[in-house]
Amino acid sequence: MKKKNIAIIGSTGSIGKTLLKIISIEKKNFNICLLTAHKDYKTLLYQAKIFNAKNLIITDHHSFKILKNKTKNLKINVYNGYDKLNKIFQNKIDYTMSSITGIDGLYPTVKIIKFTKKIAIANKESIICGWAIINKELKKNKTEFIPVDSEHFSLWYGIKGNNKNNIEKIYLTASGGPFYMLPLKNFKNINIKNALKHPNWKMGKKISIDSATMINKIYEVMEAKNIFDIPYKKIDILIHPKSYVHAILKFNNGLIKIIAHDTTMQIPIFNTIYSNTDKTIKSEKLNIKSLNNLNFSKVDKKRYPITKLLKILPKEHTLFDTVIVSTNDILVELFLKKRIRFIDIEKKLLQIIKSKVFVKYKKMYPNNIKDIINLNKYVRLKVLENMYKSGHV
Repeated sequence: MKKKNIAIIGSTGSIGKTLLKIISIEKKNFNICLLTAHKDYKTLLYQAKIFNAKNLIITDHHSFKILKNKTKNLKINVYNGYDKLNKIFQNKIDYTMSSITGIDGLYPTVKIIKFTKKIAIANKESIICGWAIINKELKKNKTEFIPVDSEHFSLWYGIKGNNKNNIEKIYLTASGGPFYMLPLKNFKNINIKNALKHPNWKMGKKISIDSATMINKIYEVMEAKNIFDIPYKKIDILIHPKSYVHAILKFNNGLIKIIAHDTTMQIPIFNTIYSNTDKTIKSEKLNIKSLNNLNFSKVDKKRYPITKLLKILPKEHTLFDTVIVSTNDILVELFLKKRIRFIDIEKKLLQIIKSKVFVKYKKMYPNNIKDIINLNKYVRLKVLENMYKSGHV
């Protein structure tokens, strides 16, 4: 069997580690061409040694110098950025996982597309803010794309082989987060520890807070619109505390597809690298009890007021998407630093993005990566100025 040449952008994060765990079962069938990280040189070097990776990228300059020194007697090439990809890849590799979190993941995602036959993207912000640029590169280089997020992977799997014009409605499910049953009067007392306790998923701090506010689900609606080119009016959210069903597709011929899997990212990740093969993954037996108690409900806008965002999103993919992501990023950072309350995230977000300085971006489109990166910096600066004036910084 011919070895698969693969790259993992963001290999030291949870998605990257999960992928490496999956391929470690058949390590002999894979050639790891590239692993990357931002600061975690220890984990990156450990992964390189275990999987015999010949090329590493680490973007933090201090960490780069340490890693360069630690690999001077090893046959490993270490780079400080993504500008030498043409040196790393002489031919197109088989598969790339792009899993860097935040807008920082956009540049490497776009840059590596032309060097890979297939790319799996686990980065919400890249798909939300830079989809027009990503999609252009995918088409130009004839690179296959598979979304990794459980909801979008489920949609991708459900739509495959169907005409998307026959879709009447798409439903994305949300667990409801840690405050699904919390009395509304207690929301003003929510602390960081409470907000990080997701009932079903083990996640990082940022995504856990986004899940608690429900903005992660707004992001997923935006992603679904971009990836599948389906208008917002055909996409809805359902609360599903079990997190067993990830997507529901209703077709205009009366048929309904329900895509479900266990609450583990191993399943979508496994299926991105082993798509179109007969490989199998161990999973739990079908749980009849779970199927008999799926429990869906509509979103309570009083409990999740951030869902008001859905009414003000522009129909097209514009720079306003970056405004929303960047504003939320800084507000979550301030909450985690105990500078603002949990309920202030939603209040401040809606207040800030409706200001004159940002509304104009609803009619402005991203032409290149620099437009998005520069706007991200500008928004962060303006939000911090706003919060400083109100005494939060």
